[in-house]
Amino acid sequence: MSIFLIPLYLFFSFSDFTMEPEGIIEIGRISYQNPVFEPVLADPSVIQVKDEFYAYGTEDNWGEEGGYHLVPVIKSKDLVHWEQVGNAMVKKPDWKAKGGIWAPDVTLVGNQFYMYYSFSTWGDPNPGIGLAIADKPEGPFIDQGSVFTSEEIGVKNSIDPFFIEEKGEKFLIWGSFHGLFLTKLSKDGKKAVGSKIQLAGNHLEAAYVHQKNGYYYLFGSAGTCCEGAKSTYRVLVGRSKKLEGPYLDHAGKPLLEEGSGKLVLTKNKEENGYVGPGHNSEIVTDAKGEDWFLYHAMDSKNAKLANGVNRRVLMLDKIQWEEDWPTVKNQEPSTEQTEAPVF
Repeated sequence: MSIFLIPLYLFFSFSDFTMEPEGIIEIGRISYQNPVFEPVLADPSVIQVKDEFYAYGTEDNWGEEGGYHLVPVIKSKDLVHWEQVGNAMVKKPDWKAKGGIWAPDVTLVGNQFYMYYSFSTWGDPNPGIGLAIADKPEGPFIDQGSVFTSEEIGVKNSIDPFFIEEKGEKFLIWGSFHGLFLTKLSKDGKKAVGSKIQLAGNHLEAAYVHQKNGYYYLFGSAGTCCEGAKSTYRVLVGRSKKLEGPYLDHAGKPLLEEGSGKLVLTKNKEENGYVGPGHNSEIVTDAKGEDWFLYHAMDSKNAKLANGVNRRVLMLDKIQWEEDWPTVKNQEPSTEQTEAPVF
């Protein structure tokens, strides 16, 4: 009896294979190209719930490309393919007379989802940070009122919250170009308690802390977020052995000093690339142990919606760790087909 051996490659198309840098061929590895969601998901926050990811963004009117959204919610299984879920809130909080709900930060706390948010207008003399809670990641998030206003906490332009739990205690980091600060929260997370600690200077906003290899990495965005193709937003980082700091950059310069921070990400070098990359979400680690960075940016050729709103699309790039410091390849958004995360 004769036995015929059929080569394995005949069962697969060449598109099923991906060549890794190490030379290993993987089956089924997909690729993607930025942006991963459009037209708008500004100031993103992301959370994983079982095998799905939910992302949340600043209140915006997408105009003819999608209409008005009060804290839009999208979801995905792979960080690449996203679908709209709806809005996180049914109605706007009423503890301020007017303002937008900006830069939501969503975290699973116990068995509920806490969303800290900014309530502000451009040039607002007394913006503040509120808390809304939901039983499901898609909401609805029910408002719990103000955590503090700028006047109450003694920090101008108190927006851009980031929540973190440490040794059973709750903390909030926040600030926008008047210093980044840390405060302890009450057990229910609804009010600030105790004194505040300044972590970084007046050149940063949009704080996010990531823990790795015994360090707390404090990310912040510098420059202008919202000037269309002229935006200068970029991401900087410092690190500390303690949550309360002091945070230093790669050159040993304190983040409290102007001009400090190691560059993680800035605009594309080519003239018609992406500008204003910043306000990154939580870092996501995939099944291969690779870390992924979600943030917003604007295509310099298409930086505004028809109604004039900044077209801040959702972007995804892999973090490279170099001597225990995070960066993105070439320190700029990827624009070509790129290998996707593995889940």
